[in-house]
Amino acid sequence: MPTIDNFHDYSAGLTGPICGGFDILPDDAADIAQVTRAIMVSEVGSVSAVLKSGDVVTLPNLMAGVVYPFRIARVLATGTTATGIKGLV
Repeated sequence: MPTIDNFHDYSAGLTGPICGGFDILPDDAADIAQVTRAIMVSEVGSVSAVLKSGDVVTLPNLMAGVVYPFRIARVLATGTTATGIKGLV
């Protein structure tokens, strides 16, 4: 029996539920595949990132398993200590 999705015809938006995700490998030179709606980390640490706006920020002491609503275009290797970073879209 196929899975029923009662909301398949709704448009995705920033206030709706997260519908996808991918692993992020920090890289000082390359953008990630898709700008995130949010991120989550598996291990506590800081994330240095380039936001969608182009601003560079360091997000200190992110806790594992918490969804952080940041629109990120690149996660920098320099300054990132968190591991298991997931991009959520």
